[in-house]
Amino acid sequence: MTNVRGMENGRASAAAAGTFELGGDLEVRRLGYGAMRLPGPGVWGEPKDPDGAKVVLRRAIGLGVNLIDTAGFYGPEVADRLIAEALHPYPDDLAIATKVGVKRGPDKSWNPHARPDELRADVEGNLRRLKLERLDLVYLRLGDGRVLADSGVPLAESFGALAELKEEGKIRHLGLSSVTLEAFEEARKTAPVVAVQNLYNLANRSSEALLEACEEEGIAFVPFFPLAIGELAKPEGRVAETASRRGATAAQVALAWLLARAPAILAIPGTSSVRHLEENVAAASIRLSREEIEELADAAPVSG
Repeated sequence: MTNVRGMENGRASAAAAGTFELGGDLEVRRLGYGAMRLPGPGVWGEPKDPDGAKVVLRRAIGLGVNLIDTAGFYGPEVADRLIAEALHPYPDDLAIATKVGVKRGPDKSWNPHARPDELRADVEGNLRRLKLERLDLVYLRLGDGRVLADSGVPLAESFGALAELKEEGKIRHLGLSSVTLEAFEEARKTAPVVAVQNLYNLANRSSEALLEACEEEGIAFVPFFPLAIGELAKPEGRVAETASRRGATAAQVALAWLLARAPAILAIPGTSSVRHLEENVAAASIRLSREEIEELADAAPVSG
């Protein structure tokens, strides 16, 4: 029996999660890696162990991960630089996704940065730092509409600016992050959307309607904070019970549930630990029964 807490004979692989085709031409494995935890505390500054962060990135590739999610405002710029230093020249099948629309202030605040000229500068900066000629996937981060509202820029104008960069060959595909269902539908009038990245996990399924819309349209849904399950991880909870029965961790069960919830879901758990990375990837091999999937969902009703 495989010990899903880690690996058996080093065989855990993200390939066990299956694949998804972004935009009809970019195949990625459904379990990727989120780079938000690579910088220092508060997603700010250098990590305590930069070399260790690069080891994590290289190990992710070794475990079959071929989708890395980053952003220029992680650090800021720290995650991008670490990715390039650790992995460039990149494997042929590696897809790197990034996000624009936000800029960190010197007080560590998260501020709107969504005017067309700002977005162009962000894309150019991402290309330079990641040493790429084209970004595989760029999300416009909306903050549930607050970013655009605070910047005073219409959605069509901001997303249209990214669409122009796509036409110029600097972006392969476009996505939306922290978006409402209404803004998702509005943005698609301007340009095709291949992925949506929203808060979603077993404990918080406030984006359920948006997930269902993505499923219907063949659009990837990428949950952030996939492991933030809080109370559900308590020893007496359903997640802990399932984990104990499976010889797994609560985090692995949470990831397995996401992957089972919908084939459109791409999970991108982040960590700065090789051990946790290996445990996360091992979760790709867990196959929850239909009964377990439903029981876990029932234990955490849709909420926001």
